[in-house]
Amino acid sequence: MRRRGGAYAPSRMPHFAFAALGRDRRGIVEGVTRVLLEHGVNVEDSQMAILRGRFSMTLILEAGAGADVARLDGDLSGIARELGLEALTLDPLEELEGGSTQPTHIVTVYGADHPGIVHAAAAALTDAGCNITDLNTRVADARADSAEPLYVLMLEAVVPVGLLERLEAELQRVAREQDVEVNVRELESDEL
Repeated sequence: MRRRGGAYAPSRMPHFAFAALGRDRRGIVEGVTRVLLEHGVNVEDSQMAILRGRFSMTLILEAGAGADVARLDGDLSGIARELGLEALTLDPLEELEGGSTQPTHIVTVYGADHPGIVHAAAAALTDAGCNITDLNTRVADARADSAEPLYVLMLEAVVPVGLLERLEAELQRVAREQDVEVNVRELESDEL
């Protein structure tokens, strides 16, 4: 938000979605953010992770009104080559109108690792009219009562008012069909 004459007004600066993927190595975040800073680009939202030695980065960027996007894209491609990144995208982002993307609930799923858990949970949320805002999975060490690895799925979602009971029913069906434990709880405002 930009402040104008005592009131806050939406930013009119161009926004971009940026994504990069490659083998993890030291210096990726520093290199990419150095290029962004050189172009006067602000990182507004970001998510980065290392998954089995692969580094992934997704950023929402705000560029100045007079930003040279072609030069920015070229410089980002140059640093990607220098860092050995295999995939890189920079796309204009249109401002979306409408519903909230602030998560209201967290869903956790635990069970023996097998194909279909993520799809079943995602389908349950979709069928209940909810939107997933964040999703993470991990395969953990085997449980004490089983030789199978433990699969852990944690996701945050926007659960519209009045749809929590429907979501809980959908997730209990998933628990039975996938032989997993499922928990849904409301996010506290200080957890966001």
